[in-house]
Amino acid sequence: MAGIERRRVLAAGGGVALTAALATACGSNTGRGGGSSGAGLSQWYHQYGEPGTERAVKRYAAAYQKAHVSVQWRPGDYDRQTAAALLTDSGPDVFEVNGPLLDQIQGGQVVDLTAEVEPVKDDFNQAVLAPKIWQGKVWGIPQVIDMQMLYYRKSALKAAGVEPPKSVDELVDAAGKLTTKKSKGLFLGNDGGVGVLSGTPLFAAGLSLIGEDGKVGFDDPAAARVLGKIRQLYADKSLLLGAPTDWSDPSAFIQGLTAMQWSGLWALPQIKKALGDDFGVLPFPKDGSGGKPSVPVGAYGSAVSARSKKKAEAKAFAKWLWVERTDFQQDFALSYGFHIPARTSLAKKAKQLQEGAAADAVRFATEHGYAEPLLWTSADRTAYQDALSRIIKDGANPESELKGVVRKVNAELQRAKRK
Repeated sequence: MAGIERRRVLAAGGGVALTAALATACGSNTGRGGGSSGAGLSQWYHQYGEPGTERAVKRYAAAYQKAHVSVQWRPGDYDRQTAAALLTDSGPDVFEVNGPLLDQIQGGQVVDLTAEVEPVKDDFNQAVLAPKIWQGKVWGIPQVIDMQMLYYRKSALKAAGVEPPKSVDELVDAAGKLTTKKSKGLFLGNDGGVGVLSGTPLFAAGLSLIGEDGKVGFDDPAAARVLGKIRQLYADKSLLLGAPTDWSDPSAFIQGLTAMQWSGLWALPQIKKALGDDFGVLPFPKDGSGGKPSVPVGAYGSAVSARSKKKAEAKAFAKWLWVERTDFQQDFALSYGFHIPARTSLAKKAKQLQEGAAADAVRFATEHGYAEPLLWTSADRTAYQDALSRIIKDGANPESELKGVVRKVNAELQRAKRK
């Protein structure tokens, strides 16, 4: 299984670290020896957990003929490290950015990459490209797609006479019927889904976090209804809690502690190796007549620092690696873990993604994928997460809790417009 950092792009929609331990190494490596003022170009990556990834990105950099590219592998709290480095002249020229990057754009810390992306713009998965676009310009190039989906044990459902759920109501009903003395019906993480679900239930109800009109996308009675149903799962004791590993690791599912588990595409090879064909995958099921299946997707993007002394060269390298070198893009996605290339054409051609559950996952990400919108801030995320925790764990009233979140998001949207 890949390391915790790779999950951060999707945990709580991309903004919340899975463990406080990530912060302990913050600032441990300033990188001052390889910044934009030095020879060649400096490129930063967060620390991926998949074996071989660091060697691969250094191999890609070495293959670039127009400039020497020095790759830095950044353990610890990568987001905080880069945020600090972008304020100095010793930060990276090219770097990964996690999730939406509104603050970097409005702060003038990244450069416009529209011209570099434009020739293949329509080939990128549009859900992961959208959070990289501001005022019609592209500010980051998606690298690979991570996604989440629902795994279910075919034999367990068959034994209980349960069909794979196609609605949230069916999910609640199935989780109850699949719960026995030895196992639970559903695993959404040890906190009952507070950390991982994020906006997924809202999208399943036909809503969004921020609408296309730039306004709050869940100021609607349907939001309270669907979150009330997630609370019902918790109250019914259908959820596995306190498992030895959390949602990103498939061990609880493989060991039979749960009949269904919400996890990531990265878990699929491990599950298939252990269970063979005795599993299937689903998007998060729709809720209500206006709902639709929902699949959270996320992608680290490659960006160029506005403080770089070699912006033209940095932009050229980013284009070469993440637009032109499709062989490296496919290798990066599938040779060191299990992810979907950010380019739709590459995802369709990848042999590893053409059959069975993997092919289903690609289809889910293409047809039902959503990513955190650019205007969804860390303050929004915190307010929503706190409310979700109170709803699920404490049984707080969903309508009143969401009203408070709507007020906070409205205030943040006004703040963004004033910048």
